[in-house]
Amino acid sequence: MSLLVVKGIEKSYGANRAVKGLSFCLERGEMLALIGPNGAGKSTTFNMLNGQILPDRGDIQFNAKSLIGCSPRQTWQAGISRTFQVAQTFGSLTLAQNVQMALLSADAKLFSFWRIAKHYKREEAIDLLRSVDLHSQADKTCANLAYGDVKRLELAIALASAPTLLLMDEPTAGMAQKERNNLMALTQQLVQEKRHSEKGLAVLFTEHNMDVVFEYANRVLVMAQGELIAQGPPKEIRDSHLVQSVYLGRGPVDRESAL
Repeated sequence: MSLLVVKGIEKSYGANRAVKGLSFCLERGEMLALIGPNGAGKSTTFNMLNGQILPDRGDIQFNAKSLIGCSPRQTWQAGISRTFQVAQTFGSLTLAQNVQMALLSADAKLFSFWRIAKHYKREEAIDLLRSVDLHSQADKTCANLAYGDVKRLELAIALASAPTLLLMDEPTAGMAQKERNNLMALTQQLVQEKRHSEKGLAVLFTEHNMDVVFEYANRVLVMAQGELIAQGPPKEIRDSHLVQSVYLGRGPVDRESAL
């Protein structure tokens, strides 16, 4: 059974149909890329999966349970975590403290003062930092990190809830080529390491950098004008005349003439 099953979801804003009858599946242990030109409906799709936006119609099933009506926190508790295009971290806290805050939240524990919580699951936080190769900087203030390290810290924070599905929104935006490759190679490694574990990990990511998509995705979904117009392995998508037509801006989507 697929980990995530999206069935005919739609979302309109007035006369603008942002997403039109989108359906796809995501398997456990898979890295799935969602691509498309600006305005294709990718962000709206992500926000529906994350519970930030309610679909007008259709269904989203995760682990065979519908997510329709679930809040972002409820989807997070169900096992879906997310990173954002602009990294969301606490700049005044250390790397370890940032991860500890995520662990506190995952355990639904609240403390009035950081002095009470500063030792809470520190070793677990260090282990998560080790998984993204940041353990040597555990006591460094986040505000002093290089941007590539901030993105890796955000990944560690996202993993604190032990998700089975990770949504990554433009994970390499603003990064240099080496940083992009390091982050995605690390993500791929984490997926592969957990592939045969009891709690595996699947990744759905949006990305504008096609080198990243074709290098790290197992499968690619292509959206245009709110619709899914193509899906398949990276090589098939790269060679598709339809996809090339969409990205080169040669007018409206015309499946028959582009195939």
